[in-house]
Amino acid sequence: MAFMYILHSKKLNKYYVGACTNLERRLYEHNIGHSKFTSLGVPWVLILKEEYEDLVFAKKRELEIKRKKSRIFIEELIKKINFKTIKS
Repeated sequence: MAFMYILHSKKLNKYYVGACTNLERRLYEHNIGHSKFTSLGVPWVLILKEEYEDLVFAKKRELEIKRKKSRIFIEELIKKINFKTIKS
């Protein structure tokens, strides 16, 4: 199992899009400053996750979102997912 995930830093007011197989470990790494970019925005909060069969599919989704280079796209995606969750 793999995940595409979106994190948010209130400190930087930025989103981070990634993919991994162990989401709990990866979030921990982001919040201890393992990555140079994410070390500036600690704490990072998980905003959205999508589950995939394997890492290849999760990374394809990550790249699809990153290619948009759009904060608006990410925020609309988050709203859409949260709306579905609320209605369920």
